[in-house]
Amino acid sequence: MDGGVTSNELQMIRDALRANLESNWPTEKAVALSEKPEELTAIWRALGQQGVLSLGAGPEGAGLSEALVVMEELGRAGCPVPMVAAIVANLIASEAPAFIPAIERMQRGEAQLAIAFAGYENDPGAGELHIKDGLLHGHVAFVEGLPSAAHLLSFANGPAAVLVGLDDASAMAARTPGLSRPTLYEIAFKGAKAVAVPLAESQVADLNLVSRLAYAARALGAAERSFELAVDYAKVREQFNQPIGRFQAIQHKLADCQIALHGARSALDAAAASFDSGDGHWRMVAASACAFASAALRKVSLETHHAFGAIGYSEEHEAPRHFRRVHSDVSRLGGVRRAREELAEYFLGDSPGRFPESDLGEAGNAFREEVRAWLGENWSEARRNDFIRHQEENHRHDEIYMKALGETGWLGLSWPTRFGGQARGPLEHLAYREEVARAGAPHAGAAQVQARAVMEYGTVEQQQKFLPGILRGELNFGMGYSEPGSGSDLASLRTRAVREGEEWVINGQKIWTSGYWCEYMWLAARTDPEAKPKNAGISMFMVPMDTPGITVRPMQALYGGYFANVFYDNVRVPANALVGPLNGGWKVLIDSLADERVLISGFIAEFAVSFEGLCDYLRGTPLARDSATRQTIGALAAELEVGRRLLLNIVTMAEKGMPPVHEAAIAKVFSAEFAERFCESALEILGMSATLGFGVSGARPDGRLEQMLREGPRWVIHLGTNEIQRNIIAQQGLRLPR
Repeated sequence: MDGGVTSNELQMIRDALRANLESNWPTEKAVALSEKPEELTAIWRALGQQGVLSLGAGPEGAGLSEALVVMEELGRAGCPVPMVAAIVANLIASEAPAFIPAIERMQRGEAQLAIAFAGYENDPGAGELHIKDGLLHGHVAFVEGLPSAAHLLSFANGPAAVLVGLDDASAMAARTPGLSRPTLYEIAFKGAKAVAVPLAESQVADLNLVSRLAYAARALGAAERSFELAVDYAKVREQFNQPIGRFQAIQHKLADCQIALHGARSALDAAAASFDSGDGHWRMVAASACAFASAALRKVSLETHHAFGAIGYSEEHEAPRHFRRVHSDVSRLGGVRRAREELAEYFLGDSPGRFPESDLGEAGNAFREEVRAWLGENWSEARRNDFIRHQEENHRHDEIYMKALGETGWLGLSWPTRFGGQARGPLEHLAYREEVARAGAPHAGAAQVQARAVMEYGTVEQQQKFLPGILRGELNFGMGYSEPGSGSDLASLRTRAVREGEEWVINGQKIWTSGYWCEYMWLAARTDPEAKPKNAGISMFMVPMDTPGITVRPMQALYGGYFANVFYDNVRVPANALVGPLNGGWKVLIDSLADERVLISGFIAEFAVSFEGLCDYLRGTPLARDSATRQTIGALAAELEVGRRLLLNIVTMAEKGMPPVHEAAIAKVFSAEFAERFCESALEILGMSATLGFGVSGARPDGRLEQMLREGPRWVIHLGTNEIQRNIIAQQGLRLPR
């Protein structure tokens, strides 16, 4: 996995800085303190004494990961010191020896620097600077940190980094009141003495991108603080004689905020780690973080205000200061449009990029190569195309492929070795899922959930009967869960199983049954109709599908495959068809789904491949230069990168033995809804050609999009609807009242 600073080390920095700020910058006084230069000078000195102002200075002064933690905590505390200037100054110190005296004073907390990118800010209102014979001319806008700053670090045409003293008589500053608190300034220079250091355009662009990450981190801290206050408020504020946090509308609103915050944090963490490690893809990862954070954090800021209602609209409350901070910070240096344009150029430009492979650790990375090589030999492009072409008839797995896959043992990737498995960890499992998705190969078997249940709850006889066939890819199971009136509320199911001697007699109906064609049905049935609560009294059965009394009525699904209504009329199965304890089926069912829920978001890899295919098609066409198309491509790229990071996060948690619950729900909701957004956005870009099927003349980009459009809603419903997942996030993640 990625090296560098550990999460424990980052937490230590966070805790130490938070204690410093709580002591020297109390929340209830933050707004008033921000307007007093002497207080900003005092907190700057305290940060210098803590060593914070050296962050970003390379190995000796730690890296960007640590610096973003500081920015986040400053945003949380509402402390507006110009930390971005310190980060940038530290990054260029080695190339600007003339700046060293001022930088060293800054690092000790003895002097503040303000910063402005001027003509390199990507904003027509930011101003422009020129330097000639050591004298600076022009003006800069959007400058924070005045009047307590001693110097301005900026960038003049050339380009060059310039350092100018703000006590120079030719430097004239003027307040520019607006959304930001404290107010920003505009500074005009008419021949001010300045020190200049030539830089390459690429260096200035990189410093700009790092600065955007820093501002986004500060906005994240502000948004998170406001969100935490809103969650606490929802737990105690009563309307209609109950806490408003019990209303599903509020729960889902706050769950969406939590999803956005997790996404922004994951993206920023990944960008900082990528920068610190010297990864060549860091600019794409950073642009994704900036693009996503800008839109997501503004949305969180708005939604938390909606949750507060009128109480959060008063400037006496904390929420308004955080609203101002979020909206101001994510708009800096070109904001979301610039980040999306950078991503569009990365994927649509003359030297196009791809999503970088995630670091899955030594074992995961090695296994990825092994799987990739096997698929190269066993799943040709011609075979893939033939499978897609007949997908609407291929509701069964490709039996030849599955037999070959069974010979690898990979259908038992994570199984314990005592059951014939390979005992590989979640990261290796993710490597497998990603490579299968990239190759467009069929998913691995239709019995992994059932295998997990048999291994944990089955008898020795059941384990010996079922597991070898599953492992070889010869035995598959359908899912007999949903019923009329019992979809998301599965605990209300009414299919009955009654014991008669050495048999169970099953009566009932299951709907939307996938895998009805399989050899066995994994069936949930009620065995004690009087049990309380309603999820008690349920048991799980292995039902052979050739048993008399079973009637199957297939229906073609919107996505092209098939499911069925399955009727059970006095279906008799032997007593040993019961798996797990009698009336204990709810736990069997939930536990067996645990691994699947961790990896369900793995389908995001399929959409990464489809997105890259869409970009390949657009490149070189007039659409590739269309501004609306480029903004859409940039937004989709950012969301895809966030989805990939959320998936990696939960798999890493599972690898460490920390079962993700609400974290897995966050990844599932995000990925499933992205799937729909991607298809709808691609349709908007391509028009009617995107509605033509695979192999049809004129279909664009490869005819797969129309099938993906039909499949999109499936992901939102599959393995627990996104509404249920939001309940999990709200109730288990945020601890809102049930």
